[in-house]
Amino acid sequence: MGLTAADSSTFVRDGVLIRRGLVSHELTGRARARIIDWCREEMTPALIRQYTQRTFAPRLGSHPDLLALFENPGVSELVEDLVGAYNPVTTTQVQIRLPETDLVEEQPEKSMHVDGVACPHLDPAELRTFSLLVGVVLSDLSAPEGGALHYQPGGHHAMAEWFRSEWALGLSEQVPPHLDTRQGTPFLGHTGDVLLMHHLVPHAVGRNLLDRARIMAYFRVSHVDHAYRRLEALKDPWLDFPRLRTEASR
Repeated sequence: MGLTAADSSTFVRDGVLIRRGLVSHELTGRARARIIDWCREEMTPALIRQYTQRTFAPRLGSHPDLLALFENPGVSELVEDLVGAYNPVTTTQVQIRLPETDLVEEQPEKSMHVDGVACPHLDPAELRTFSLLVGVVLSDLSAPEGGALHYQPGGHHAMAEWFRSEWALGLSEQVPPHLDTRQGTPFLGHTGDVLLMHHLVPHAVGRNLLDRARIMAYFRVSHVDHAYRRLEALKDPWLDFPRLRTEASR
């Protein structure tokens, strides 16, 4: 099922849309098996910080079994309904929050941020923004303390205002102070659940205090014109979502 009127209203208000069980167990099972094999055979414990900042299982980024999660018609149809024309998605980011008991060195938490703006591992003047983040759950997560992603519903409105009025390219702050102190809403769910989140929604990721890894596959979607107007898209939250502009203006 594609985007409904209620979905449009929810996304405009919250910047987030969640679809439960959208990706089949067949697809998630193949992807998860690839990632688990990589963890057992190739993961280097000393590189946990690097994996966390960029991606786990980098060799699998373009593997067909991972890209199939996004290419699933249920996912790609929703993305097209939200963004319209978008660039091909050719890379998967794998994010794993490991149980603390399994760690050789501490896995860094991720404070409130929006992706690609003042990232700690990037030059502050470098932007790696996009339009929409799509996350597919590859391991059940029922408790926030299991390394859940925490997002701020409606935070895209506040971020756009901050980018318009206070922020300047090169600043090291990722979000304004009044958003930085909020915990956010934990994204919990089961394998096959899908999160579609506006790029401007602030989010954070904490420690995993449970006894099992939390595995997510993320896909970054860019409107076909995004690369030419990154700064404008930070200030206008609907620039990359032309189909939702009318709904947002109500």
